[in-house]
Amino acid sequence: MKPKVKLMTKFVDFFTADWVAAITLAPFAIYVAEEKYLKNKKLINHESIHWKQQMEMLIIFFYIWYIIEWFIRLFVNPGNAYKSISFEREANKFDNDDTYLTNRKAFAWFKFMKK
Repeated sequence: MKPKVKLMTKFVDFFTADWVAAITLAPFAIYVAEEKYLKNKKLINHESIHWKQQMEMLIIFFYIWYIIEWFIRLFVNPGNAYKSISFEREANKFDNDDTYLTNRKAFAWFKFMKK
């Protein structure tokens, strides 16, 4: 299932404290903060990778893992905990690759667990 991309500025700002350009909330949609992001291929690809991650982890387990890993990374890499999360590392590495999702293996983010 391909995610829908929707413009919802106040929604994104509320949930992210105006900190990010988009948020993925499977199984609903990818929500972007500004109209200019609707056609930003890199951003949409990044969020689509998160979509796949969330779906393969049955959504709730994605968020549980995300929060636990973020807390661990706060101690391991305090200045860069968010970018050190395995889900973010996978999405950041491949957000410029338009073919990544067609070739991606399930649970590919797991290989990004190592520091």
